[in-house]
Amino acid sequence: MVLAQEAEDLNPVLPHLAEIILGLVAFLLLLFIIAKFVVPRFEKLYTERTEKIEGGIRKAEQAQAEAEAALQQYKAQLAEARAESARIRDDARAEAEQIKEELRAQAQEESARIVAQGQAQLEAQRAQIVAELRAELGRNAVELAGRIVGESLEDETRRRGTVDRFLAELDSVSAPAKN
Repeated sequence: MVLAQEAEDLNPVLPHLAEIILGLVAFLLLLFIIAKFVVPRFEKLYTERTEKIEGGIRKAEQAQAEAEAALQQYKAQLAEARAESARIRDDARAEAEQIKEELRAQAQEESARIVAQGQAQLEAQRAQIVAELRAELGRNAVELAGRIVGESLEDETRRRGTVDRFLAELDSVSAPAKN
């Protein structure tokens, strides 16, 4: 019966007090070892990983800021290049206009020179024709005068004097008629 009593005292659900104390001591020892050695290592690894992540985030933010600055610089350079190309285009247009005006002025000068040269040639030809006509008119006048007067006007000085006098009279008669 002692056995039965003992069997009744032993409850399979409740462990013995010695086992509870031993389990509690082992748990506290394990808790102490984990708190003393494992937790600091985990904390250290956690801190390092946090610093790495934060450093990566800072690097990414810095890289993003640098990229933004580079983009702004690129946009500024692009705007400057566009302004420069517009200025060069405007300068080229102005230079083309200036060259066109210079060529037009040169063409007008050349045209005026050619016209003046043509007028000078016409004047020279007119003077030559007038001189030839005067000479021919003089010969004809001397011949006619010689026939009318009945004397020979072969003498050169006499003939010249007669021709000059005749032409002067002809010019004086034709000058009032032109006015």
